[in-house]
Amino acid sequence: MHQIQEKLLELSKKPGFGDMSLRTMATEIGLPQESPQKVKHHLQQLEKKGFFTLDKVKGSVSHIPKWAGDVIKSGATLFSIPVIGTANCGPATIFAEPNYQGFLKVSSKLLGRKSAQGLYAVKGDGSSMNLAEFDGKNLEDGDYAIVDSTIHAPSNNDAVLAIIDSKATIKRFIEDKENDQIVLKADSSYDYEPIYLHADDDFQINGKVIGVIKRPK
Repeated sequence: MHQIQEKLLELSKKPGFGDMSLRTMATEIGLPQESPQKVKHHLQQLEKKGFFTLDKVKGSVSHIPKWAGDVIKSGATLFSIPVIGTANCGPATIFAEPNYQGFLKVSSKLLGRKSAQGLYAVKGDGSSMNLAEFDGKNLEDGDYAIVDSTIHAPSNNDAVLAIIDSKATIKRFIEDKENDQIVLKADSSYDYEPIYLHADDDFQINGKVIGVIKRPK
C-alpha cells in the first residue's frame, strides 16, 4: 500500500475525518505542500479497495472506513471480509506480515454463515492445494481462501494457514503423534514435499480454511 494511503487510513481513525477538506488531510498527514488532487487520488484508491465511501460532491470522505468484520447492508447480506495479503500454496516463501489489500465482498450464502466474525481472506499463490475441496470448490492459484481466525487448534487433515518463520503457507495439518512431529502436507496434483515440524518449532496456526472464492476464468 502506498505510504500516503497508509497515512490516510491512520488519519481516518480520528473523529471528524469525514468533514476534513483535502488540504486539511494533507496537513494532518504531514504533507502540507501535497496537492489536493493527489490526496483525492489516494482516497479514491482506498475507496476501490473498500475502505471508504467518498462524497463525490464535496470531494471528501463521508463515511468512516468499514473495518474488518463489518457487514455491508444491501438487498442480500454481504460480508466485508478483509484481504490481508497472499499465502503460498507451495513452499512457505511468502512473507506474512499484515498487508491489508482491501475487502472482499462476499454473499453470506456462498459461505453458509450468518456472521463474518473472525474471517479473513488470503489470495492463494501456487498449486500445492489444488486438490483441496471446500463445498466442491478447489483451491487453485489466484483463488481466495477464506480463513476462520478463531480456530487455532485444528483437527487432523484440516486445511490451515500456518506461519513458519514469519512466512505464510496453506497446507493440510497432520499431527503425527507416533513420530512426535507435525506434518504440513500438500493436497495437489503435483509432487510437493511435506513440511515436517516439531511442536517446539517457531510456527503458529493462524486459522482454518473454511471456504474458497473462485477467481473468474
